[in-house]
Amino acid sequence: MGSSPELGPSGPFPHAPLVHELDRRWLHYAFRSADGNVSVIANKSFLGASGMRRERPQEMAILLVHDGRAGWQSSQFNAPVSDKPWSSFRHPGSPGRLRMQGQARTPLVDVNLSRTGRPCTSQCAPCGPGQHLRWQSEPGIVATGTVHTARTMRSEVRMLGYHERVRGRWTWPDLGGWVFGFCNAPVETGGPPPYSVVFTLVQPSRPDDAATGSVMLWRRGRMIRHFPRRRIEVAVAGLLSRDRVHTCPPLSVTLGTPPTAPVPKHLAIAASLGADHLLIAMEAETAGRIVNPSESSLLPFSVHEVLGPCTVSGVVSGAEFTFTAGAIVEFAGGADGD
Repeated sequence: MGSSPELGPSGPFPHAPLVHELDRRWLHYAFRSADGNVSVIANKSFLGASGMRRERPQEMAILLVHDGRAGWQSSQFNAPVSDKPWSSFRHPGSPGRLRMQGQARTPLVDVNLSRTGRPCTSQCAPCGPGQHLRWQSEPGIVATGTVHTARTMRSEVRMLGYHERVRGRWTWPDLGGWVFGFCNAPVETGGPPPYSVVFTLVQPSRPDDAATGSVMLWRRGRMIRHFPRRRIEVAVAGLLSRDRVHTCPPLSVTLGTPPTAPVPKHLAIAASLGADHLLIAMEAETAGRIVNPSESSLLPFSVHEVLGPCTVSGVVSGAEFTFTAGAIVEFAGGADGD
Protein backbone atom coordinates (compact mmCIF):
# COMPACT_ATOMS: atom_id res chain seq x y z
CA MET A 1 0.00 0.00 0.00
CA GLY A 2 1.60 3.27 -1.06
CA SER A 3 -0.30 5.76 1.11
CA SER A 4 -3.51 6.46 2.96
CA PRO A 5 -5.60 9.63 3.30
CA GLU A 6 -4.98 9.67 7.06
CA LEU A 7 -1.26 8.95 7.30
CA GLY A 8 0.22 9.97 3.96
CA PRO A 9 3.16 7.96 2.55
CA SER A 10 3.72 4.60 4.23
CA GLY A 11 7.49 5.19 4.28
CA PRO A 12 9.48 7.61 6.42
CA PHE A 13 10.04 9.84 3.37
CA PRO A 14 7.84 11.09 0.52
CA HIS A 15 7.66 8.84 -2.52
CA ALA A 16 9.97 11.01 -4.63
CA PRO A 17 13.22 9.99 -6.33
CA LEU A 18 16.62 11.35 -5.35
CA VAL A 19 17.30 13.23 -8.59
CA HIS A 20 20.47 15.16 -7.67
CA GLU A 21 23.83 13.85 -6.48
CA LEU A 22 23.54 16.01 -3.37
CA ASP A 23 20.01 14.92 -2.46
CA ARG A 24 20.20 13.25 0.95
CA ARG A 25 17.99 11.30 3.32
CA TRP A 26 18.84 9.53 6.51
CA LEU A 27 17.38 7.93 9.59
CA HIS A 28 19.08 8.52 12.92
CA TYR A 29 18.73 6.48 16.13
CA ALA A 30 20.40 7.21 19.48
CA PHE A 31 19.86 5.48 22.84
CA ARG A 32 21.33 5.34 26.35
CA SER A 33 20.71 2.88 29.16
CA ALA A 34 19.51 4.34 32.44
CA ASP A 35 22.83 3.60 34.16
CA GLY A 36 24.82 5.09 31.27
CA ASN A 37 26.82 1.90 30.72
CA VAL A 38 25.55 1.34 27.16
CA SER A 39 24.98 3.91 24.42
CA VAL A 40 24.04 3.23 20.79
CA ILE A 41 24.11 5.56 17.78
CA ALA A 42 23.01 4.29 14.37
CA ASN A 43 22.60 6.05 11.01
CA LYS A 44 21.12 4.80 7.75
CA SER A 45 21.63 7.23 4.85
CA PHE A 46 20.69 7.54 1.17
CA LEU A 47 22.58 9.79 -1.27
CA GLY A 48 21.40 10.69 -4.77
CA ALA A 49 23.00 8.91 -7.70
CA SER A 50 25.80 10.70 -9.52
CA GLY A 51 26.61 10.78 -13.24
CA MET A 52 24.45 10.84 -16.34
CA ARG A 53 23.34 7.20 -16.08
CA ARG A 54 21.41 7.82 -12.87
CA GLU A 55 22.53 4.75 -11.00
CA ARG A 56 20.68 3.67 -7.91
CA PRO A 57 21.10 5.99 -4.91
CA GLN A 58 24.06 5.19 -2.71
CA GLU A 59 23.16 3.68 0.67
CA MET A 60 25.37 3.76 3.74
CA ALA A 61 24.94 2.73 7.36
CA ILE A 62 27.17 3.08 10.40
CA LEU A 63 26.77 1.78 13.95
CA LEU A 64 28.52 3.09 17.06
CA VAL A 65 28.34 1.43 20.48
CA HIS A 66 29.87 2.82 23.66
CA ASP A 67 30.37 0.54 26.64
CA GLY A 68 31.20 2.13 29.97
CA ARG A 69 34.08 -0.33 30.52
CA ALA A 70 35.35 -1.07 27.00
CA GLY A 71 34.82 2.32 25.36
CA TRP A 72 33.83 2.95 21.74
CA GLN A 73 33.45 0.47 18.90
CA SER A 74 32.26 1.33 15.41
CA SER A 75 31.40 -0.40 12.16
CA GLN A 76 32.48 0.94 8.78
CA PHE A 77 29.92 2.76 6.61
CA ASN A 78 28.74 -0.57 5.18
CA ALA A 79 27.00 -2.05 8.22
CA PRO A 80 24.20 -4.42 7.13
CA VAL A 81 20.70 -3.45 8.26
CA SER A 82 18.11 -6.20 8.39
CA ASP A 83 15.03 -5.47 6.28
CA LYS A 84 13.83 -1.90 6.15
CA PRO A 85 14.93 0.12 9.20
CA TRP A 86 12.04 0.89 11.50
CA SER A 87 10.78 4.44 11.67
CA SER A 88 8.00 5.87 13.78
CA PHE A 89 7.24 8.04 10.75
CA ARG A 90 6.73 4.92 8.65
CA HIS A 91 4.45 2.99 11.00
CA PRO A 92 2.94 5.45 13.50
CA GLY A 93 2.03 3.69 16.72
CA SER A 94 3.51 0.36 15.63
CA PRO A 95 6.47 -1.29 17.36
CA GLY A 96 9.41 -2.29 15.23
CA ARG A 97 12.87 -3.76 15.23
CA LEU A 98 16.35 -2.49 14.48
CA ARG A 99 19.00 -5.10 13.76
CA MET A 100 22.33 -3.74 12.62
CA GLN A 101 25.90 -4.99 12.81
CA GLY A 102 29.38 -4.49 11.42
CA GLN A 103 30.73 -6.68 8.62
CA ALA A 104 32.92 -8.42 11.23
CA ARG A 105 29.68 -9.18 13.16
CA THR A 106 30.51 -6.59 15.79
CA PRO A 107 29.37 -4.21 16.98
CA LEU A 108 25.84 -5.55 16.92
CA VAL A 109 22.51 -4.17 18.06
CA ASP A 110 19.26 -6.12 17.88
CA VAL A 111 16.48 -4.23 19.65
CA ASN A 112 12.74 -3.85 19.58
CA LEU A 113 11.65 -0.23 19.27
CA SER A 114 8.48 1.53 20.37
CA ARG A 115 7.44 5.14 20.61
CA THR A 116 5.99 6.65 23.77
CA GLY A 117 5.10 10.09 22.45
CA ARG A 118 4.70 12.14 19.32
CA PRO A 119 7.18 13.95 17.06
CA CYS A 120 7.66 17.66 16.58
CA THR A 121 6.66 19.43 13.41
CA SER A 122 9.15 19.37 10.54
CA GLN A 123 11.76 22.14 10.50
CA CYS A 124 13.87 23.50 7.66
CA ALA A 125 17.11 25.48 7.39
CA PRO A 126 18.46 27.03 4.15
CA CYS A 127 22.21 26.64 3.79
CA GLY A 128 23.35 27.90 0.40
CA PRO A 129 22.13 28.51 -3.17
CA GLY A 130 19.26 26.09 -3.71
CA GLN A 131 20.25 24.02 -0.67
CA HIS A 132 18.34 23.13 2.47
CA LEU A 133 18.22 20.75 5.42
CA ARG A 134 14.89 19.48 6.77
CA TRP A 135 14.54 17.44 9.95
CA GLN A 136 11.89 16.04 12.29
CA SER A 137 12.58 14.79 15.81
CA GLU A 138 10.98 12.43 18.30
CA PRO A 139 12.38 11.68 21.79
CA GLY A 140 11.13 9.03 24.20
CA ILE A 141 11.82 6.03 21.94
CA VAL A 142 12.27 2.81 23.96
CA ALA A 143 14.75 0.15 22.78
CA THR A 144 14.94 -3.29 24.41
CA GLY A 145 17.10 -6.17 23.26
CA THR A 146 20.72 -7.19 22.70
CA VAL A 147 23.91 -5.15 22.33
CA HIS A 148 27.30 -6.74 21.65
CA THR A 149 30.83 -5.57 20.87
CA ALA A 150 34.14 -7.29 20.22
CA ARG A 151 35.25 -6.49 23.76
CA THR A 152 32.06 -7.19 25.68
CA MET A 153 29.67 -10.11 26.05
CA ARG A 154 26.16 -9.96 24.63
CA SER A 155 23.96 -8.14 27.07
CA GLU A 156 20.23 -7.59 27.39
CA VAL A 157 19.54 -3.87 27.74
CA ARG A 158 16.70 -1.41 27.99
CA MET A 159 17.51 2.00 26.59
CA LEU A 160 15.66 5.27 26.18
CA GLY A 161 16.47 7.55 23.30
CA TYR A 162 15.59 9.38 20.17
CA HIS A 163 14.70 8.97 16.50
CA GLU A 164 15.01 11.48 13.67
CA ARG A 165 14.54 11.67 9.93
CA VAL A 166 16.53 14.14 7.84
CA ARG A 167 16.28 15.05 4.18
CA GLY A 168 17.35 17.80 1.84
CA ARG A 169 20.07 18.86 -0.58
CA TRP A 170 23.35 20.35 0.56
CA THR A 171 27.12 20.29 0.43
CA TRP A 172 29.00 19.94 3.70
CA PRO A 173 30.96 23.20 3.34
CA ASP A 174 27.76 25.22 2.74
CA LEU A 175 25.98 23.49 5.60
CA GLY A 176 28.73 24.69 7.94
CA GLY A 177 27.98 22.53 10.93
CA TRP A 178 25.54 22.04 13.78
CA VAL A 179 25.07 21.52 17.50
CA PHE A 180 22.31 19.07 18.28
CA GLY A 181 21.26 17.03 21.28
CA PHE A 182 18.53 15.46 23.35
CA CYS A 183 17.87 14.40 26.92
CA ASN A 184 15.02 12.30 28.34
CA ALA A 185 14.11 12.53 32.01
CA PRO A 186 14.42 9.14 33.78
CA VAL A 187 11.33 6.90 33.66
CA GLU A 188 10.66 4.82 36.78
CA THR A 189 7.75 2.93 35.23
CA GLY A 190 6.48 2.35 31.71
CA GLY A 191 5.23 5.16 29.54
CA PRO A 192 6.75 8.36 28.18
CA PRO A 193 9.41 10.38 30.02
CA PRO A 194 8.07 13.08 32.35
CA TYR A 195 10.07 15.60 30.30
CA SER A 196 12.25 15.49 27.19
CA VAL A 197 14.25 18.20 25.45
CA VAL A 198 15.68 18.41 21.93
CA PHE A 199 17.83 21.31 20.71
CA THR A 200 19.27 22.14 17.31
CA LEU A 201 21.57 24.89 16.06
CA VAL A 202 22.50 24.66 12.37
CA GLN A 203 25.35 26.99 11.36
CA PRO A 204 25.38 27.61 7.59
CA SER A 205 27.80 30.12 6.11
CA ARG A 206 24.81 31.84 4.49
CA PRO A 207 22.21 33.30 4.57
CA ASP A 208 23.13 35.35 7.61
CA ASP A 209 19.55 35.73 8.86
CA ALA A 210 18.49 32.09 8.51
CA ALA A 211 16.26 30.79 11.32
CA THR A 212 18.31 27.67 11.88
CA GLY A 213 17.67 26.37 15.36
CA SER A 214 15.22 25.62 18.13
CA VAL A 215 14.73 24.20 21.60
CA MET A 216 11.72 21.93 22.10
CA LEU A 217 10.20 20.58 25.29
CA TRP A 218 8.01 17.49 25.65
CA ARG A 219 5.94 16.61 28.72
CA ARG A 220 4.73 13.01 28.99
CA GLY A 221 5.17 12.47 25.26
CA ARG A 222 3.53 15.67 23.99
CA MET A 223 5.52 18.66 22.78
CA ILE A 224 4.39 21.66 24.81
CA ARG A 225 6.91 24.39 23.92
CA HIS A 226 8.95 25.39 20.88
CA PHE A 227 11.54 28.08 21.46
CA PRO A 228 12.69 29.57 18.12
CA ARG A 229 16.30 30.33 17.19
CA ARG A 230 16.07 34.03 18.04
CA ARG A 231 15.04 33.16 21.60
CA ILE A 232 18.06 30.88 22.22
CA GLU A 233 21.52 31.62 23.60
CA VAL A 234 24.37 29.09 23.38
CA ALA A 235 27.64 29.09 25.33
CA VAL A 236 30.57 26.68 25.59
CA ALA A 237 33.52 26.45 27.99
CA GLY A 238 36.61 24.30 28.33
CA LEU A 239 37.78 21.51 26.01
CA LEU A 240 37.28 17.76 26.07
CA SER A 241 40.65 16.00 26.11
CA ARG A 242 41.49 14.55 22.69
CA ASP A 243 42.33 11.31 24.51
CA ARG A 244 38.60 11.02 25.19
CA VAL A 245 37.73 11.21 21.45
CA HIS A 246 37.62 7.97 19.44
CA THR A 247 37.79 8.28 15.62
CA CYS A 248 35.21 6.33 13.59
CA PRO A 249 34.96 4.38 11.37
CA PRO A 250 38.15 2.40 12.05
CA LEU A 251 39.65 2.77 8.55
CA SER A 252 39.52 6.58 8.71
CA VAL A 253 42.61 6.69 10.92
CA THR A 254 44.65 5.12 8.08
CA LEU A 255 43.79 7.89 5.60
CA GLY A 256 45.68 10.73 7.23
CA THR A 257 42.44 12.30 8.44
CA PRO A 258 43.26 15.78 9.75
CA PRO A 259 42.11 16.84 13.22
CA THR A 260 39.11 19.09 13.73
CA ALA A 261 38.42 21.71 16.36
CA PRO A 262 38.31 20.28 19.90
CA VAL A 263 34.96 19.35 21.43
CA PRO A 264 33.75 21.74 24.16
CA LYS A 265 33.79 20.32 27.67
CA HIS A 266 30.72 22.26 28.82
CA LEU A 267 27.66 23.29 26.80
CA ALA A 268 24.93 25.62 28.08
CA ILE A 269 21.76 26.55 26.20
CA ALA A 270 19.25 29.08 27.51
CA ALA A 271 15.82 29.49 25.92
CA SER A 272 13.04 31.90 26.83
CA LEU A 273 9.65 32.88 25.50
CA GLY A 274 7.48 35.18 27.57
CA ALA A 275 7.49 33.93 31.15
CA ASP A 276 8.67 30.45 30.11
CA HIS A 277 12.38 29.66 30.19
CA LEU A 278 14.74 26.67 30.06
CA LEU A 279 18.38 26.10 30.93
CA ILE A 280 20.21 23.07 29.53
CA ALA A 281 23.70 22.32 30.92
CA MET A 282 25.67 19.37 29.56
CA GLU A 283 29.17 18.12 30.48
CA ALA A 284 31.06 16.08 27.88
CA GLU A 285 32.74 12.89 29.13
CA THR A 286 33.67 11.09 25.89
CA ALA A 287 33.04 11.37 22.15
CA GLY A 288 33.03 9.23 19.02
CA ARG A 289 34.12 11.18 15.93
CA ILE A 290 32.44 10.04 12.70
CA VAL A 291 34.52 11.14 9.70
CA ASN A 292 32.21 11.75 6.70
CA PRO A 293 33.51 12.24 3.16
CA SER A 294 32.70 15.57 1.53
CA GLU A 295 31.50 15.39 -2.07
CA SER A 296 32.63 18.95 -2.89
CA SER A 297 35.75 19.37 -0.75
CA LEU A 298 38.93 17.44 0.00
CA LEU A 299 38.45 18.10 3.71
CA PRO A 300 36.33 15.72 5.84
CA PHE A 301 33.17 16.71 7.65
CA SER A 302 33.07 15.25 11.15
CA VAL A 303 30.19 14.54 13.50
CA HIS A 304 31.21 14.13 17.14
CA GLU A 305 28.76 11.97 19.11
CA VAL A 306 29.29 13.24 22.65
CA LEU A 307 28.12 11.49 25.82
CA GLY A 308 27.72 12.98 29.27
CA PRO A 309 25.34 14.04 32.04
CA CYS A 310 22.86 16.83 31.38
CA THR A 311 20.80 18.94 33.77
CA VAL A 312 17.62 20.58 32.50
CA SER A 313 15.70 23.13 34.57
CA GLY A 314 13.00 25.62 33.78
CA VAL A 315 9.59 27.14 34.29
CA VAL A 316 6.75 26.47 31.84
CA SER A 317 3.20 27.72 32.40
CA GLY A 318 4.18 28.65 35.96
CA ALA A 319 5.36 25.11 36.84
CA GLU A 320 9.00 24.59 37.82
CA PHE A 321 10.85 21.39 36.99
CA THR A 322 14.38 20.03 36.92
CA PHE A 323 16.01 16.71 36.06
CA THR A 324 19.42 15.22 35.36
CA ALA A 325 20.03 12.36 32.94
CA GLY A 326 22.46 11.09 30.34
CA ALA A 327 22.44 13.00 27.07
CA ILE A 328 23.83 12.58 23.56
CA VAL A 329 25.03 15.76 21.85
CA GLU A 330 26.43 16.17 18.34
CA PHE A 331 29.05 18.76 17.45
CA ALA A 332 29.48 18.73 13.66
CA GLY A 333 31.62 20.66 11.20
CA GLY A 334 35.02 20.77 9.58
CA ALA A 335 34.52 20.65 5.78
CA ASP A 336 35.54 24.22 5.10
CA GLY A 337 37.16 24.77 1.76
CA ASP A 338 38.06 28.42 2.41
